[in-house]
Amino acid sequence: MKTVERWSQIPEFEDEKEEAVFWSGHALDPRLMNATIQRQTVRESTTITLRFDPQMLSRIKRLARHRYLNYQSMIKQWLAERLEEEVGKTAERAPEKRAD
Repeated sequence: MKTVERWSQIPEFEDEKEEAVFWSGHALDPRLMNATIQRQTVRESTTITLRFDPQMLSRIKRLARHRYLNYQSMIKQWLAERLEEEVGKTAERAPEKRAD
C-alpha cells in the first residue's frame, strides 16, 4: 500500500468508483492528517462569581447530570449560544454603511 504524504498526490476523481480504487491501494500519512487538524487557540479563562437562587442552581445541576455534562460547562455553552444570538440580532438591526 502506498502512503500519500502530500495533498497534491491525490488526483481529481471522475466518480466514486475511481476514488474507491485509488484509496484501496493508498493510505494517508498520519502526519498529514495531524497537520490539518484545527486546534483551538489556548485562551485564558477569567473567573467570575455569579449568585444563583439555590433552587435554580439545583435544577441546573440536575439537568446537567441528565445530559452527562458538568453544570459549569453547560452554563458556559448556554451563554455562548445566547451571545451569538444577541450579536446576530445586533448585526441585523445595525444600519448598513453606504459607500459614497
